[in-house]
Amino acid sequence: MTVEQYRERLYQTFFDSNRELEPAIEAALRLGCEYLELPIGFLTEVSQGSQTFVHVVADHEPIEEGASCPLEKAYCQQTITEDSALAIECASQSETITDEAVRTFGLEAYIGSKVLVRDDVYGTVCFAGDTKRETKFDTAEKTFVELVARLAGQRIEQKRYEQELEARSRHLERERDRFKAIADTTSDLLFRFDLEGQFTYVSSASERILGYEPEEMIGEPFTTFNTERSAERALAAFESLLEGDDIDAVELELTTATGETVVLEVNGTPETEGGEIVGVHGVGRDITQQKSSQRELELKNKAIDEAHVGITIADAQQPGNPIVYANRGFEQITGYDPADVTGRSYRFLQGEQTDPTVVTELRESIEACEPTVVELVNYRKDGVPFWNEVRVAPVKNEAGDVTHFLGIQNDVTGRRRQEHLVRVLNRVLRHNLRNDMQVITGLTRLLETDDDTTPAEIGNDIRNVGEESIELGERARELEDAASRDVKPSRLDPDSLLAKIVSSYREQFPRVVIDTDVHTEKDICAGSEITSAVSELVENAVKHNTSREPRVEIELVADDEWIILSVEDNGPGIDEMEADVISHGEEHDLEHGSGLGLWLVNWCVTRYGGSFEVHPKDGTGSCATIRLPAIEADQTVADASKRPTVLFW
Repeated sequence: MTVEQYRERLYQTFFDSNRELEPAIEAALRLGCEYLELPIGFLTEVSQGSQTFVHVVADHEPIEEGASCPLEKAYCQQTITEDSALAIECASQSETITDEAVRTFGLEAYIGSKVLVRDDVYGTVCFAGDTKRETKFDTAEKTFVELVARLAGQRIEQKRYEQELEARSRHLERERDRFKAIADTTSDLLFRFDLEGQFTYVSSASERILGYEPEEMIGEPFTTFNTERSAERALAAFESLLEGDDIDAVELELTTATGETVVLEVNGTPETEGGEIVGVHGVGRDITQQKSSQRELELKNKAIDEAHVGITIADAQQPGNPIVYANRGFEQITGYDPADVTGRSYRFLQGEQTDPTVVTELRESIEACEPTVVELVNYRKDGVPFWNEVRVAPVKNEAGDVTHFLGIQNDVTGRRRQEHLVRVLNRVLRHNLRNDMQVITGLTRLLETDDDTTPAEIGNDIRNVGEESIELGERARELEDAASRDVKPSRLDPDSLLAKIVSSYREQFPRVVIDTDVHTEKDICAGSEITSAVSELVENAVKHNTSREPRVEIELVADDEWIILSVEDNGPGIDEMEADVISHGEEHDLEHGSGLGLWLVNWCVTRYGGSFEVHPKDGTGSCATIRLPAIEADQTVADASKRPTVLFW
């Protein structure tokens, strides 16, 4: 055969798709031996300084498939350094091949070329004989050997690629199986959709979460399952994914097959091939129950935060049971910002008039981890006392240990005031009625036994007693009416208030000089019943003034956030027993009901957070002083108003 024919057969050998690598190389080696008229052909692999025979044609004992030797003892040591085929006609006389290599293999004629796989030296293709060659290897023969090496390298490279591809395919298959197993067992919804937003894969969790089989969702746009409320958010997330951005913890509402709404927390990542986005994959976690619990907790927290009663939580495991939480209702009742009371004990609300017996009862219940309800006088941040209904309940953990105390504070000053008022009215009316009946009984006896006293005189005395009883009853009714009104603070102009009151009494009592002096531009923050209270003071000062030159001075000044209104007269002064009703609320014989009138003043003033006192002046007369909340021009009534204060302790 000609050289061209040998080459053609060589190409056919390597490009035969039905021939595997090993048979192809063996056939190529035999063809080379035939063409070169050499008995030995072999393919080697060179690695880490060693040569290994991979394929061998011929029977030459040192050269066997699988045999190895150090590279320095091999003919191939020089071959892999050459850019073209290395050809030796007589190795024993050549300076290129080492004597050790010749002694090891006993080859004289040798021609070989390096094999490259992916541009790296794989090994060599060699042909040899144990006798020297009489003629030199020509160019065609060298080219043929180089062609064998090149084609062998290509087939080896192809084989490696196929093996890597197969290994990658097996790996992908294993990963796919593993992914499917995870997808089938995970509680989360795994999904994939294309650039149009249509599902191309959905895990089996869809049936549990949404009530749809995966096959029912594949091919459908994801927007089909979004609620109208979350559709815009879902589309925005999809656009972000198509722009190459990941999405993290996006909450979306989906509609189930039965029409219910579930909430998924979705994470997604763009899928790319060759740098191009080809789709999206991600995972959705069902957080419906979590969101429901969260909304319930938020509702409870909001209810607690916005409750009009004070709610606190104290640490039962720390000394002194420090407060760890207080709501806004606590601030409204006490004036203390929740942040200012954290870490403090409840005891900071106690003060001089707090009943130690009740404090002991409360402490013992807490120490015993028992629920309790007590009422005691506490003090607001501004020092104003109030009646506090305190409810304490232990909070236990799962193990049954008390970890916290829940405290509920309720300002019951209004109720306690009402109860006190009822007690005072009952005492006063009962006491005065008993006295009046005793007087009437005595007068009727005089009619029967005393000839010196005329019936007209006795009748006049009885009428006076009756009128005083009627007056006392009227005072009691006025006080009861005032107590039954709602607390409605408003902005009252001091000048208008005094002008209206004073003009009326100037007309009724022209001989009495009534002076007014207003030293403030602030208004009074109180209810309309304050008019009755001030009128009562002016009436007392005018009506009972027996001085030759009766005089009443009304002064109104501002003292920071308070308005101080004083009414002074030069009359006989207030009866100490009647003044005691204001100071202590105790039972006395209140002649003409004037004591209850002062009690009315005290009631009206204190229900708006103010105070009232009356005392004799040095010399003659008395001085009644009212303290009421002031309100600036730019201030709202809600900001300026104050809670009712206690009447007595």
